[in-house]
Amino acid sequence: MELPRDVHPTVEDPRVERARYWRFSGLPDTELLTARFVTTAFTRHTHSTYTIGMITAGIEEYSHSGGSSRVGPGGLAVVEPDEVHTGHAGVPEGWRYRVFYPAPEVVVDIGRELGMRGTPGFTHSGIDAPEVSRVLVRAHTAAERGERLTASSLARQGIAMLLRSHGRERGTGVTAHTARPEVALARELLTERLVDPPTLEELAAHVGIGPFTLARAFRAAYGLPPHAYLNQLRVARARVLLLQGWRASEVAARVGFTDQSHLTRHFRRHLGVPPVTYQRALRV
Repeated sequence: MELPRDVHPTVEDPRVERARYWRFSGLPDTELLTARFVTTAFTRHTHSTYTIGMITAGIEEYSHSGGSSRVGPGGLAVVEPDEVHTGHAGVPEGWRYRVFYPAPEVVVDIGRELGMRGTPGFTHSGIDAPEVSRVLVRAHTAAERGERLTASSLARQGIAMLLRSHGRERGTGVTAHTARPEVALARELLTERLVDPPTLEELAAHVGIGPFTLARAFRAAYGLPPHAYLNQLRVARARVLLLQGWRASEVAARVGFTDQSHLTRHFRRHLGVPPVTYQRALRV
């Protein structure tokens, strides 16, 4: 059948990327992302929250503390709080996904209801669990439509299903709380000097150990070398300032980036969206 002259079938440009990042009021301190990425590549970074991504099309590849994973439709890319990870397309057409970033308290609360005593973790990062994925995709879609009761109910149901099938109690290991005193002191100094950070040699001299020893111990404790951790701190601080209403150009200067484009580049590598988009979506 011939289409009317003013009606044309739409074909999505395979090069176009789309991303929306917003806060979900149905779960405490939880943010959501829906996106299609093709060329976007996430640098090594961490989140203070859990990351639960449901791949709906294409393939995402990413590295994490357990190695690397390749996840396609029906699978989940799951990363624990403060776990260093990356992310990029595993096929030329990229990948689509919906992501929950639930606060640790939310997942701990669900774990407690299931009888877990410790902090919940997962046996694998790339998880093939189509039934779990379907429930969480429905929850995510409901959240996007503003259906808070449906979204919050399905989100808790899906996370509980995920914990039952692939949950574990997280081990202690080397963390920020167990880092040697010199390394913890180095982290404090970086936090204080976002705009004017010391060199590695100056940092090592300040804490009283050698540069090589500091770099190795810092990465063991925090998963990133000092220079990459500095950018992680800068992006985290930028998020706070953006939500307080500061303009992106002002934020860039206040956290130590050269200019707004420098901030935008690192912001996208960590969160997938530019700072202005993030600010408009989450600021209330």
